[in-house]
Amino acid sequence: MTPARCPARLAGYPRPSAKLSRPTILHRSLPVPVVVGSFHTRVSIHDLKHLSCATLSARRGEVFLSPTQRTSHSDTRKRLLEATEWLFIESGYEAMSLRHITARAGANLAAVNYHFGSKEALVQELLSLRLDRLNRERLQLLSACEQQRPEELDAAVVLAMLFVPAFRLSRGGTSGPAFMRLLGRVYSDPSPFIRGYLQEHYRSISGRFFEAFARALPALPRSELGLRLHFALKALSGMLAGEDMQQLTASISKGETINDAELLARLISLISPILTAPFGSPEQIRVIEQVLQLDDSTANASIEPTAEPGHGHHDTPAAQHWIREGSP
Repeated sequence: MTPARCPARLAGYPRPSAKLSRPTILHRSLPVPVVVGSFHTRVSIHDLKHLSCATLSARRGEVFLSPTQRTSHSDTRKRLLEATEWLFIESGYEAMSLRHITARAGANLAAVNYHFGSKEALVQELLSLRLDRLNRERLQLLSACEQQRPEELDAAVVLAMLFVPAFRLSRGGTSGPAFMRLLGRVYSDPSPFIRGYLQEHYRSISGRFFEAFARALPALPRSELGLRLHFALKALSGMLAGEDMQQLTASISKGETINDAELLARLISLISPILTAPFGSPEQIRVIEQVLQLDDSTANASIEPTAEPGHGHHDTPAAQHWIREGSP
């Protein structure tokens, strides 16, 4: 009986050798065309079930994976992203290496190269995955508030528009279990790579919110506003990077049962004075001068010989004033 003509021959593949009990084209790691007939009378249905699903486009270099292979590749990619996220939160960009990432993900360097190409590309995908939606929704909220309530945009409201989408996404299941800590790390990480990525990809949103703060605080020079925003966001980022959302909520609620609006209002009240408090006013300068004088007195006293028994320490006039008045 003459064996059936092999469709693989039509697709440009060589005819299997007659000396082999099973054709070499059945090797599972290679993309091959679907076979309608049998290659040889000894090829079983079991063999055919293990053929990789492919079409003639395999000749263009495309790789066709079975459902099992696709699931495995997807799991590896997910594990690499999750490992990168946790290591970035814990250590920052510069301290984590591909070796650390692959060890935590249970993968190898070849998997990183296959899915992402480099550490930089891996981190960029993580940041895009976590930040793109957040910043898109922040801009949408800002636009809606500017249209509906332009006269009510004070500094606290603009801060709320930064916090509310982030807070909501941290409660969802798609943004990762440590979303707020990730945000804290992103905005506090000193790495030139992270700073450059934020500048390149999110410059437009930074500009929009800066202008919103400028309208809310018209008396502030723009240079001073930029300095205040820098310190405010750095302070907040440092706090977020060190605590997960449950810890942060417990700290702010002080053991009370409060709703989301109360929680966010308390959080914003901690940050907004950095933007609105007087900047080196005469009263502030007077208080600091008193502290400096007291510091000089206590520093000089600490290097003097120890007082003999029976001779008590006498408070300086500045210290007496502090105690009497209850404040400097």
